[in-house]
Amino acid sequence: MPAVSSFMVPLGSPAPDFALQAIEQTTVSRDDFADAPALLVMFLSNHCPYVRHLERELGEALSAYPHLGVVAICSNETDNYPDDAPRYLREQRARAGWNFPYLIDETQQVAKDYRAACTPDFFLYDRQGRLAYRGAFDHSTPGNGKPVTGELLRAAIDAVLAGGASPEPHQPSVGCSIKWRPENEPA
Repeated sequence: MPAVSSFMVPLGSPAPDFALQAIEQTTVSRDDFADAPALLVMFLSNHCPYVRHLERELGEALSAYPHLGVVAICSNETDNYPDDAPRYLREQRARAGWNFPYLIDETQQVAKDYRAACTPDFFLYDRQGRLAYRGAFDHSTPGNGKPVTGELLRAAIDAVLAGGASPEPHQPSVGCSIKWRPENEPA
């Protein structure tokens, strides 16, 4: 499975709106996080080895930020990738110890709006809803021997919550491509 890098969406871009069904059958929207000091939008999947590589550490890292708005979104089509169906996303969430909403982007429009390219892909927005960080969790990927620490995302969250800018340059996230339906592939 060839690795794909995230698009480097310009910093300061506004957070696109979303209202999606969660794996618990509730609807979650961007506006649900209006009072959060920052919002982390993550594009994840169950089948991707890049996500599986960091999933436990991701849950541990984010548990240190109880006031941060956090949402995960799976935009993959499931006909050819059945491991990304809601049932398996629920299993992943339990296995990884995640306590944030996991949403299904069935139409794939939210992934397009955010310009997400891969899983994992991380987008951190400040209190004003402006993009403050887009990039990698850390320097670790499956097989490169580097420890999974979340240092890049943690540094960005810490800076944004303190009212500052996230450290640059941002390293693009690397992972599995979003599995687009043939008629949905971005131009």
